[in-house]
Amino acid sequence: MIAGLETAFNYFINLGGAAMMFIILTILALAFGSSLSKALEGGLRMAIALTGMGAIISLLTEAFAPALNNFVESTGIALSITDLGWAPLAVITWGSIYTLYFAFICIVLNIVLLMLNKTETLNVDFFNIWNISILGLLTNYYSKSLVVTSLFVLFVYTMMLFNADTMKSSIDALLEYDEMNITTTAHPSFLIAPFAMVINRLIDKVFPSIDKYDFDADMLNDKIGFWGSKFAIGGYLGVFIGILGRYTLADIFSLAFMGGVCLELFAYVGSWFGPAIEPLSEGVQAVMGSRLRGKKLLIGIDWPIVASRAELWAVINILAPILLVIAMFLPGNKVMPLGGILLTVMVPALLIVTRGRVIRMTLIGTILIPIYLWSATLVAKFVTSASAAMGNLPKGLEEGQLFTSIDSNPIEKIMAIVLGEGYANFDIKLLAIALISLVAYVMIFKWYQKEMEKM
Repeated sequence: MIAGLETAFNYFINLGGAAMMFIILTILALAFGSSLSKALEGGLRMAIALTGMGAIISLLTEAFAPALNNFVESTGIALSITDLGWAPLAVITWGSIYTLYFAFICIVLNIVLLMLNKTETLNVDFFNIWNISILGLLTNYYSKSLVVTSLFVLFVYTMMLFNADTMKSSIDALLEYDEMNITTTAHPSFLIAPFAMVINRLIDKVFPSIDKYDFDADMLNDKIGFWGSKFAIGGYLGVFIGILGRYTLADIFSLAFMGGVCLELFAYVGSWFGPAIEPLSEGVQAVMGSRLRGKKLLIGIDWPIVASRAELWAVINILAPILLVIAMFLPGNKVMPLGGILLTVMVPALLIVTRGRVIRMTLIGTILIPIYLWSATLVAKFVTSASAAMGNLPKGLEEGQLFTSIDSNPIEKIMAIVLGEGYANFDIKLLAIALISLVAYVMIFKWYQKEMEKM
């Protein structure tokens, strides 16, 4: 019987990530009360979104990889790792059965913390569980221990929920919500906010009059117009990479057009993931709402809750070229920014911490960029090997070439690697660093909570 179950499990795994998630999401949505048509729609959307992302990743890689290789060979500047943005990580995680396990333990934790009145947030943003799953897969990759992995995942998820509570007043102020509004966000990318707050308070000490020079973000966005769009930024990247690769004018045009297409498609196909998870999210929210009557409840949704603020897009446009320049000269960085060039994994947290002050957001973002580049460099080996193991390796990569993602949770990813390697090798030095890092992380977070209460 065990052999039969193992055969059935292996057969299921070999269906591929898209087919697996179609089946699993459909069944889960039905289990939480969705109609058959809605459950099937959600499962199909997820399968199509995963397939579409895989196709765009391969398209971008096939187009840009040869030029980047020429650049490395001709200059010796070791930006040999291609950044493909958040999409590869989503494809890896949603193609892994571990993601459902991480989702399950996180949902249970959320319920327990609500019951114990330790948080007010019910996180229904289940699509972005992949951000937590990638931390879990990374920890497990190095530690080879599901216990250590589970504990780290639960720790990070706890901090996400506490942060969702902490940010609520700032979200209300920025979006002009009234006191009856129950909307917040528990997106993992906002966990950079405590460290952004440290820099924000240093700016208060060093440049106390800086806010006198701030400017109108709406006016800046109007002036930039099309030139700051995803199409245009993709085009700039294509021209930039083509020049670095010493391409002909015709090939530079081709890369520019391909860059514009891919950056726009990343955003478009990425928008399919949210609706795919909606039937399951609505079902869980309905079930939990009926169980938690009488308790104060905030609903945590995705980060675009703050996307209406003009300051967000102004700073994204300012930081994109700064990211490219820093990448070229940063010691220890081997990543060429492409898919993550817009830094939406960082800027929303800056908006929350500074209440939309553009100059502060730009300064803090510039200081934090190296952490994202170093983290992306460190996880490249894992991302590439995991993608290859699942049969999702982008086309166009040469043998041995790595790719990565400039994505959220750079500090948590570095901690996961240190913790995992320390545990696997019983390295006392690494374990001590991991422990000290976790303690410091919690202390900075507690200080940040107090600072947010003062705002």
